[in-house]
Amino acid sequence: MSDANVSEDPGSAKNQRYPVIPEDATIILPVRNMLLFPGMVLPLTIGRPASIAAAQEAAQSGRKVGLLLQDDPNIEQPGPEHLRRVGTVAEILRYVTSEDTHYVICRGLRRFRVEEFLSGFPYLVARIEEIGISEVMTPEVEARMRLLKTRAREAIQLLPNLPAEIPAAIDSLESPSALADFLAGIIDIPVSEKQGLLETFDVTQLLDRLLGLLAKRIQVLQLSKEIGDQTQQTLSSQQREHILREQLRQIQKELGDDDVKSAELKELADKIEKAGMPKDAEEQARRELKRLQRMPEGAAEHGMIRTYLEWLVELPWSKLDPERIDIAEARRILDEDHYGLEKVKRRILEYLAVRKLNPDGKSPILCFVGPPGVGKTSLGQSIARAIGRKFTRLSLGGIHDESEIRGHRRTYIGALPGNVIQAIHKAGTRNPVMMLDELDKLGAGFHGDPSAALLEVLDPEQNTTFRDNYLAVPFDLSRVLFIGTANVIDNIPAAVRDRMEIIEMPGYIEDEKLAIARRYLVKRQLASAGLTGEQCKITDDVLLSIIRDYTREAGVRNLERQIGAICRHAAMRIAEGNATAVVITVADLHAILGPKRFEPEMAMRTSVPGVATGLAWTPAGGDILFVEATRIPGRGKLILTGQLGDVMKESAQAALTLVKSRAAEFGVDSLELQKSDVHIHVPAGAIPKDGPSAGVAMFMALTSLMTGRTIRSDTAMTGEISLRGLVLPIGGVKEKVLAAIQAGIATVMLPARNRKDLEDVPEKARNLIRFVWLERVDDAIEAALSPPDTEQQDTVRNSHTAPTERQAARSR
Repeated sequence: MSDANVSEDPGSAKNQRYPVIPEDATIILPVRNMLLFPGMVLPLTIGRPASIAAAQEAAQSGRKVGLLLQDDPNIEQPGPEHLRRVGTVAEILRYVTSEDTHYVICRGLRRFRVEEFLSGFPYLVARIEEIGISEVMTPEVEARMRLLKTRAREAIQLLPNLPAEIPAAIDSLESPSALADFLAGIIDIPVSEKQGLLETFDVTQLLDRLLGLLAKRIQVLQLSKEIGDQTQQTLSSQQREHILREQLRQIQKELGDDDVKSAELKELADKIEKAGMPKDAEEQARRELKRLQRMPEGAAEHGMIRTYLEWLVELPWSKLDPERIDIAEARRILDEDHYGLEKVKRRILEYLAVRKLNPDGKSPILCFVGPPGVGKTSLGQSIARAIGRKFTRLSLGGIHDESEIRGHRRTYIGALPGNVIQAIHKAGTRNPVMMLDELDKLGAGFHGDPSAALLEVLDPEQNTTFRDNYLAVPFDLSRVLFIGTANVIDNIPAAVRDRMEIIEMPGYIEDEKLAIARRYLVKRQLASAGLTGEQCKITDDVLLSIIRDYTREAGVRNLERQIGAICRHAAMRIAEGNATAVVITVADLHAILGPKRFEPEMAMRTSVPGVATGLAWTPAGGDILFVEATRIPGRGKLILTGQLGDVMKESAQAALTLVKSRAAEFGVDSLELQKSDVHIHVPAGAIPKDGPSAGVAMFMALTSLMTGRTIRSDTAMTGEISLRGLVLPIGGVKEKVLAAIQAGIATVMLPARNRKDLEDVPEKARNLIRFVWLERVDDAIEAALSPPDTEQQDTVRNSHTAPTERQAARSR
């Protein structure tokens, strides 16, 4: 190709050349979100290199350009596939450049359709077909033009900032296509709708589409005008009300009458006078009252200050309920509301006796710790009833924001005092019984640590000047009787636990559950179901069956639910008219409550070598667990399953090491142990287990496996072991003993150093079981293993060694 047939690209590299644009081709300029209709003059901003080069070429050569709309305005380098095929041919009237921006002023000439795009150019070039619109004036077209002009005038009246020349320009247009294009260019509609108008070539269809779009736009503008008028009217009414109120205030001032605001302020002043606040609080209240007097009602802080003053005057600063402490009456109320719990009741009575003799003394803060459903919260209510005080409960479960305890500062919108002050406000007295429920479930987050905020509340040396962030003045909490509850003592923050006296509440044994159900639960559920004792009779055998087969818990909450299900069943039969009185028997439980949910563990406690029964502690009380051990051919590895924690895995490793160290004493060949893997499994694999107290049970299971001697099926054990064979103390003795009794265990083996903890076990429970105290693991072997049986031991040993010998034979 010769030099005459190429041209240099204005925006390209110095030596780069492109073909000459054919005479029948047109330069294409893509536009993002605006359209140019024929007859319109519009400035366009261009910034893409290809568009700048195209505009410069068109301006220098005097060529016309074709404006095409992009389908997606976010595409930075649009190709032919990104553009519509119908656009507007325009001539560039002026090209203007500044530091970073290029402008072209274009005038639309006529519509066009793209026939094909040409390649090889630094910008888009296409062959096009120009399209004209018929200008034949028919009666239908003339009628549409008149209606279109009328609609346009309506729209113009709703647009206050439109130039005054536009109505005259509309009236002067006599061409239907020119009128349609002019209105399409100035009407505020989406660019996709404008493209649809540009692609309409029939003048009748064009006018119809434009009439429909203009009608919708007029409706929107009318609604906008109505909303604006209503808003303006509202503002005007507020201003008018403010002016009238000011005039009324001046008139009332001239007449000597107090207005409503003065009456309210006087009422607040009287309440401050009668509230009995301390000096600091009263001075703060009067300062805020003066600010309120000088502040207009429309001020933003008016409502905030008023709410603050109402909180101050309504708090019981000086109101104290009389405390009536009668030890005999308190004992009667505690016995009436709760069965058993003798040790807990005695400690509560001692606490009340000290308060009676020394009312101004700083008594310790009690904290009831025990599994769910044993009556911790109801004990607090009984204490309040016994001493004649009001009871309020503060649930701390899930609180992770310090402001829930101390309150929010008044600078925040919607600020309120903390839960402690709110509870006292609700009680209406400065010395209620406040139950701090679920202390062990406090959380900590990025809003602070609520347990740290509780330190000042619970410390008798500091709570005389407790400062809530909202009140910003000290409030005396020393006369509040705080009682805490928790399920697990270890989860209570150490600093909070140090400020309280822990009273542990054990779970109930079977006889106690039966007495509680007979005395309280049945009566309560009968009343809830609308029944009397004659209409529904539940025998003791039924209650015992529910306790044994349908519930397994330390408390009685699930027991009450099952009794409630029975009462509802009886109520339905009586309401249907099928019976006038219902007697529930054990045989009826399957139909009412379904199949038995819990099987006695006696079925699992079979006298098989390698199986031991252990005792475990859970937050819901005690439980029993089984340790199973077996040997398989291998290389002396230890396999552990049952979702065991790290501490429990270490106990298993210590137990295996201790057994291996005493292999000769047990008559076990150490070479056989090296050729065998030991697998220890604790059933209920879906439940995580951890802790060192299963050490004795693991040792006994391994000893039973190695010696072939079975462990007594009515014996359970607990204790930590050392590599020297010592049995170390553990925790949760009370819960574990109660779980053993519930499972039908006759003998419990405990570390000798836990003998002191036996006092925590109820006397009735101690009389139901035999205790064996362990100093060393030898005491456990002597007490739990069955007498040696030579034939049985040989059978067990052969069952383990035979596979090894067969394997060795194959290898030979």
